[in-house]
Order: sequence, then C-alpha cells, then structure tokens
Amino acid sequence: MGVLEEFKSRNFSLYAQWLGVASIALLIALGVINVLGNPVFAILGWVIAFILFFVEVPLCTKFCPTSPRFDGFVARFENSYFRGAMYLLFSVIMFISTVVETTTLVVPAVTLLLTFLSYVIAGLKNQPHASTKVLGGTGVDNVV
Repeated sequence: MGVLEEFKSRNFSLYAQWLGVASIALLIALGVINVLGNPVFAILGWVIAFILFFVEVPLCTKFCPTSPRFDGFVARFENSYFRGAMYLLFSVIMFISTVVETTTLVVPAVTLLLTFLSYVIAGLKNQPHASTKVLGGTGVDNVV
C-alpha cells in the first residue's frame, strides 16, 4: 500500500502523523528564524520537535540507541487520546509564545492544534493507531 492509498484510508491517525511531521519541520525552521527575537520559545520548539521526532517517526526508535525508559515513554503514546493530549499541551506552549509578541511561531502552534484535532477524531472514531510506511511504520494494511 502506497502513500496515496494510506491517505485514502480515512484513518485520522495517519493524517495526524503527517501533520505532526509537518509540525516538526516548522518547529525547527521557524525556531531558527526566531532564535534571536524569541529565544526561549525557539529553544522550546526545538525540544518539542526532538520529542515529536521520536514519537512520530518509528524508524528512529529502530536505528537510534535509546534507553528502555525512553522507549517506555514513547510507547505510552500509542493511544490516540494520549497523543492528542501531548499535542494540545505543545500547542498551548507555542501559543503562549505569541502573548508578548506575535511571531511566526504561531504557525507550528496551529499545526500542532490541527494534529491534536486529528488524533481526537481518530480516538472518537475508534480507529487503531497506524503509522505510515514511509517513516518506518506498519501502514494501514494491518489495521484495516
């Protein structure tokens, strides 16, 4: 099953994973842009991106040396509601960065919020967690 078939599957956890990957890219790129103007939240964005990278890219946990404690932390987020809660927390953190001054960090805050909504919809529809084969996951072959 290819990427197009995965998108056609209507599995919102897949949509959320792709939104999460977009959020990672935005957090890194816009963190670089805002590091001088808003250094605290730029660095927080990088930390969030690092955490999300290990949560959303299954290939990473296969190749990168991680501790059993970190693997246990990542395994907790196989539930759509837990992932959604994590994304909501990260979104709120990034929205707080705009309280003092509106910066481009609002863009990853919005994508994090959209990811939260996708995971909640997946949870409400009782869709099993799926991850795209492109990033080392199982795809939807095993869950549909």
